[in-house]
Amino acid sequence: MIIMVWKVVFTMEEQFEISATMVTVEVKDAYTGKIYRRELPIDYYENANFLKLSGENMDGSVSQLVFYTPRGVERVKDLTGKGFDHDPCGGHSH
Repeated sequence: MIIMVWKVVFTMEEQFEISATMVTVEVKDAYTGKIYRRELPIDYYENANFLKLSGENMDGSVSQLVFYTPRGVERVKDLTGKGFDHDPCGGHSH
């Protein structure tokens, strides 16, 4: 799995999750300057913590790319015990 960090900004008026089963990729060729657009059968899921792209590889098994936001990286650190030590209950831990 490849992990990359990227930044996403959500406002209260925007959606908190985005998902799709088809992705449109647009690239500009560095040599000719020509723009190419392709629709690809890739599952897309995005929220405030990460963006996940899923699809089948050549042998039919699932491959995924996950891009974490800075917020998502901090959440992963917290879940794995590597985050900043803080008491979520404000001193009322048992």
